[in-house]
Amino acid sequence: MSKPEFLVIMAPDLADAVARWAAALAGVRRVSPRTVEAYGRDVEQWVRFLTGHLGGPPTLADIGGLKPADFRAFLAGRRRGGVGTATLARGLAGVRSLVRFLEREGHGSSAAVSAVKTPKTGRRLPKPLAVGDALQVTDERRQLAEDPWVSARDAAVLGLLYGSGLRISEALAIRLAEVPPPTGGLLRVLGKGGKIRMVPVLPTVAEAIHVYLGLCPYPMSADMPVFRGAKGGPLSPRLIQLAMQRLRGALGLPDTATPHALRHSFATHLLGAGGDLRAIQELLGHASLGTTQMYTAVDTARLVRAWEDAHPRAR
Repeated sequence: MSKPEFLVIMAPDLADAVARWAAALAGVRRVSPRTVEAYGRDVEQWVRFLTGHLGGPPTLADIGGLKPADFRAFLAGRRRGGVGTATLARGLAGVRSLVRFLEREGHGSSAAVSAVKTPKTGRRLPKPLAVGDALQVTDERRQLAEDPWVSARDAAVLGLLYGSGLRISEALAIRLAEVPPPTGGLLRVLGKGGKIRMVPVLPTVAEAIHVYLGLCPYPMSADMPVFRGAKGGPLSPRLIQLAMQRLRGALGLPDTATPHALRHSFATHLLGAGGDLRAIQELLGHASLGTTQMYTAVDTARLVRAWEDAHPRAR
């Protein structure tokens, strides 16, 4: 694993330790590449701060001698620079991850960083699509690609996001051998943190996948990703985002109508129809029930809006 360029602003012993930490995140803990990248940027900001704060590139010994006030000074400096609360919270999480890794290796203690309170962020509620809009977005006849096989592909991917609650990365990782029959079935999904879960694939979604397979011009083997780009390589998430962007314009949907909003829609519509919260947690692959519980707030907000619109005493 090559060392990130920012390691040159650290003392060599700390630079080596940070490289080991980044490798452990990706390899041992199986943190997503995007999270590893974000944590790396956060640690870069922190080390640059320490270089000025301490008067030179920090060493492992310097990290072990930091006090809670040093971490609070870092957060205060970023706040003055206009960084939002959510970014501050994630930045502290990245620094904590590194310091706790160093502690496990025998370099100092994480007590100082643990004593710093995480900046509180107001949880933003998911913004699902209305049922009718979600059905339109996943309808092959509504897709706007010029090539029929690309329209079928986009409909199948979007159908998996809404019909099975998958993340884009999970849908695009599906291999030919894992595709259920046209009548539907269970799909083995490798989610965040390397956790495996089984999700049902509705017959309409399974049929959409097989329609795409029948039109796709590229040969496939059992271990290859099912969804392909225009030149035959693995499909990029960006192309699904662009397809959804075009659909937003054509259907007059808000900017919040993103591919990930279809996953939110899956959970919210299940809950609104009487689905069990614990079962929805399992289907989404959430580690904590608390994460899934945000959809109860979404459903409550929807009911309140319906009451305000319909009840004669609400005006």
